[in-house]
Amino acid sequence: MKNLLFDLDGTLIDSRADLACAVNLTRQDFGLPPRSTAEVVACVGEGVRLLIARAIPERPDLWEAMLTRQRVHYVAHCLDHTVLYPGVAETLEALCAAGWRLAVVTNKPGPVTRPILEGLGIARFFGAVVGGGDTPALKPDPAPLRLAAERMGVTLDADDWMAGDNFTDLEAGRRTGLRRCFCRYGFGEPREETWDLAIDRIADLRGRLLET
Repeated sequence: MKNLLFDLDGTLIDSRADLACAVNLTRQDFGLPPRSTAEVVACVGEGVRLLIARAIPERPDLWEAMLTRQRVHYVAHCLDHTVLYPGVAETLEALCAAGWRLAVVTNKPGPVTRPILEGLGIARFFGAVVGGGDTPALKPDPAPLRLAAERMGVTLDADDWMAGDNFTDLEAGRRTGLRRCFCRYGFGEPREETWDLAIDRIADLRGRLLET
């Protein structure tokens, strides 16, 4: 059996509107004007603390208080507009049926990651879910990927995969010795990282893995 680790935002789910909503409600709480969805999304990918620092740079003295408010708002609105990318459910089902063991490894905090997976009906496909805060370091550190393997009861090797839309996923996969799939349809960026496969829709990954 082979193992496949997925990022979440920009890979399995399109969460842009709800991420922007939570940030802008937080800005409103502190008397600041809203930012566009594109501006907020450009700040996503390296954990909620950096999201707040980048999306609300005006008041660094209030970042801790803003972090608390953002978490409250995001929990309340995380499924308002968030959807699976086309073909995600079908791809996960096909991979599981073919014997692949799947996990989610995201920098999004774990307490909100799990309800999103449940709410979108895909939690049942994953043998492990690792969120931001489950390990001391976030991706691109390999620790979250190693924790996912531990929770699945497997040893990762060079035949296993990490799939994601951001350099954090590609670097974490490289540092763990995995093959890397770059999801070009997401909203991250690869920076200087390389990959073994680039896809424009999730079904392309299913086709590649199930034909080998």
